[in-house]
Amino acid sequence: MHLNNTPRTGARTHITVVGGGFAGLTAAITAAEAGATVTLHEAHHTLGGRARTADGPYRTNEGPHALYRKGPHWTWLAQRGLIGPLAQVPPLEAARFRFHLAGALRRIPPLGFLRHSLRTAEQAPVDTDFLSWATRVAGPDAARQAAAFSAVALFHHDPGALSARFVQERLHRSTTLPPEAQYLRGGWGRLVERMAAYAREAGVRIETSSRLDALPVADGPVVVATSLAAAARLLGDPTLSGESGRTVLFDLALRSRKGDPFIVSDLDAPGWTERFTAQDPSLAPAGEQLIQAQLPIAPGESKADGVAHAERLLDLGFPGWRERTVWRREAVSGGRTGAVDRPGTTWRDRPAIARGDDVYVVGDQVAAPGVLSEVSFTSAVEAVSLALRTRTLDLKST
Repeated sequence: MHLNNTPRTGARTHITVVGGGFAGLTAAITAAEAGATVTLHEAHHTLGGRARTADGPYRTNEGPHALYRKGPHWTWLAQRGLIGPLAQVPPLEAARFRFHLAGALRRIPPLGFLRHSLRTAEQAPVDTDFLSWATRVAGPDAARQAAAFSAVALFHHDPGALSARFVQERLHRSTTLPPEAQYLRGGWGRLVERMAAYAREAGVRIETSSRLDALPVADGPVVVATSLAAAARLLGDPTLSGESGRTVLFDLALRSRKGDPFIVSDLDAPGWTERFTAQDPSLAPAGEQLIQAQLPIAPGESKADGVAHAERLLDLGFPGWRERTVWRREAVSGGRTGAVDRPGTTWRDRPAIARGDDVYVVGDQVAAPGVLSEVSFTSAVEAVSLALRTRTLDLKST
């Protein structure tokens, strides 16, 4: 395995990473490549965090997972040979993309929605909510449809209430052609395995089943790569908080049937179902197909509300799905869908990465740019850069 020949600037620094998900592994690799010695603690018995892929016959992720090929972490992973084989969507399957609108499925989305999705984020204001701005520039119907569609990259029940700039970036990147979203064959767990092997070869000491209830007494920086709520508990810092969506994750295995749609995107209300075996048959046993759906729910709604939404979409798109069901699973993902920015705020207004006393917090809800997992990646790289820069300055001053 080829290791990146990054200049080794932190040879006398030891960095402790708390959390072995995508952000934690990124931070550990970045620090090791810079010459630091690194110990990574993961509370679970396996690595991956939200990037884990389930074992067993149905290889599900915790909600739909994709890599955006124009994002910074795509380049970083590619340079290290970590992306691995991709699951390509066959043209015939791609043609089975359906849009739910006004109680029926359509093959072609409304023209107004398509036109609006072409606008770049720079055209959208920060201090106005998305629905008001989109209504003004594209009309009320296109605005509502665009808000609903954007939930595929937001996991939020009301995208229209968020900052127009924030939502438009995600809408534009999720609809651009050719598609930015790329699928990893075998699920994101395969990426975690490759990153862990690379980290170990780079010298990272990885300790699983190693839960820390207090900051380690370490002679060096500490990078906390957990959920924001867990970081707040670990650091005793109630200011580490941020808004995030609540989403019902609905996983379903069906006996295969010709003609089932690849995707059903709800343009009436935020919701999305995707047949992941369309591009990666290895995710389910032969003769079966794996569907994963995400249905954002409001604070007053329950898991049953999200499940009912999913079932309405399945009734339209997957005839006889109840009789064909061989396995199903439902869960609510709360506070685990990344940061959301309200009107008048940007990523710079989220909790800072540097927390003082050589402690850094990374993940998808902190002050770093990007979409979804890109925020975790960017914050991890930035945290290590800040930690090594600070340590170098400290050494020079002594």
